[in-house]
Amino acid sequence: MYEERPSRLPGAVVWTSTPTGGVPRPVLPDGCMDLLWNEGRLIVAGPDTRAHLPDGPATAWAGVRLHPGTAPALLGVPAHELRDRRVELTDLWPAATVRRLRAGIEAATHPAAALEELALERAAPPDPELRRLVAALAKGRPVATVADELGLGPRQLHRRSLHAFGYGPKTLARVLRLQRALALARRGVPYADTATRAGYADQAHFARDVKALSGMTPTVLLGRGAGAEGSGTGQEPVKGANRSTS
Repeated sequence: MYEERPSRLPGAVVWTSTPTGGVPRPVLPDGCMDLLWNEGRLIVAGPDTRAHLPDGPATAWAGVRLHPGTAPALLGVPAHELRDRRVELTDLWPAATVRRLRAGIEAATHPAAALEELALERAAPPDPELRRLVAALAKGRPVATVADELGLGPRQLHRRSLHAFGYGPKTLARVLRLQRALALARRGVPYADTATRAGYADQAHFARDVKALSGMTPTVLLGRGAGAEGSGTGQEPVKGANRSTS
């Protein structure tokens, strides 16, 4: 079972996931990075450019999903160094520090709340320009238009985006468009209308992008077809559930 709540850290989400025996769903790109707790391990899930599928046995997870662009200041690592990766926190921070943090979370009644406290203690104030960029792209505004409004040239915007999000602004816009479209489709909006409202050229464009980023057709991903993978399981994607670290 998956549960989430807004974090006291602006824009972040605190979540937990416990196995229910359902079919796991892919973890889709969302522009975010997560700080994770799983079986005594502190893990960082970097920004995704493709879907991740769980491997290994299902276990309980807790996480803090950080607002796009805020994780590098907290972790002290540029986002592009963690793109499409899951890494142990000991690969980023001193081992003694991580041991102390791990002991505190293990002793906590609610690991997710302890994980949130860790993030709150180490978070830095968000970059207002990057927050404006994310907000504008999430609404479907063109990258060039937003860059002009922020007074950023193409090279400067790309460099800052790589550091903050792990990829360039056009990829970020594509990821946020996918999330916008899936939110519409999950509410029952027909695919043709979803495509138009989310900013795709047409329904075929929407279907191609879903396939490219998730590895599935919209019907299979959203469980609308009879016998579709993931249909009716009640499972939510767990960002850290791909157990490999590199």
